[in-house]
Amino acid sequence: MDSLYRTVRLIRRFEERAVELVRSGDIVGGIHPYLGQEAVAAGVCAALGPDDIITSTHRGHGHVLAKGADPARMLAELTGRVTGLNQGRGGSMHAADFGIGVFGANAIVGAAGAIATGAAWARQRLGTPTVAVSFFGDGAVNEGVLLEAFNLAALWRVPVVFVCENNGYATTMRVADAVAGSITGRATAFGIPASTVDGQDPEAVLAEARTAVARARAGDGPSFIECLTRRFDAHHTFEHKVRLRYRGDDELAEIRSRDPVDVQGARVPAADRSRVDAEIEARLDAAVAFALESPFPDPVTALDHLYASGLSPRRGSEV
Repeated sequence: MDSLYRTVRLIRRFEERAVELVRSGDIVGGIHPYLGQEAVAAGVCAALGPDDIITSTHRGHGHVLAKGADPARMLAELTGRVTGLNQGRGGSMHAADFGIGVFGANAIVGAAGAIATGAAWARQRLGTPTVAVSFFGDGAVNEGVLLEAFNLAALWRVPVVFVCENNGYATTMRVADAVAGSITGRATAFGIPASTVDGQDPEAVLAEARTAVARARAGDGPSFIECLTRRFDAHHTFEHKVRLRYRGDDELAEIRSRDPVDVQGARVPAADRSRVDAEIEARLDAAVAFALESPFPDPVTALDHLYASGLSPRRGSEV
């Protein structure tokens, strides 16, 4: 209980700090806040081992943190510093940490499903007992690349768990206006076992994820989990300026009435909760200071790391 609370609280306060850094101009370009959806990342990643793999989305900070990334290096990445997870080159939507099994966030809707499936299949071929999880939103279930990943995973019994974070909206479009049939029906059409879980309850998500991960690890192939969750904040912080009105005040109040941090916090003794909160604040104070005191990359290195071989692209003077 304490570890799940610690994770959801860390993600919540990290995202709130990140929004503050967007407003101050230290994070350029804005972010897609994960506020309200913390139970999904916390519950799923708690079911994984250190060698397991995840792929993430444009709204991916929570997934990366729940898998064990250093918040200081993550904030340094968001602020574009050389001490970031990817030397400031990945930013909010492309953060990765291969050392802990984070094979990257991905700004292309649905694309990470194929990456996770391929990574899990490759490990399977090597005889390594690795499970991969692909996180994606409800908007991804209409993308062809994700359906192709379902097909391949089912045919080859790939040890991958597909996790749909259904927060009710694809940007500003309601699920009911975008998805024919059901979200779980996408998976069952390929013979993949699918379930729907309360995505505001970390323990409910963890229980379902454990079942899916155990199935994958036993060689029984993929599973699909639809997590019904709520996005408390904007699709993107740009909305803080333009004030889009696709959700009314009553809906926003209802959305915030069930907070995953409070749901899990209620299971933790008050003294323990206060202690965890204080520890997280101190950790994030240090993380913000680390990020803002770190240097920016040298512009001379802008073309580095473009090729896995180490080769550099031709300069303008080289024909």
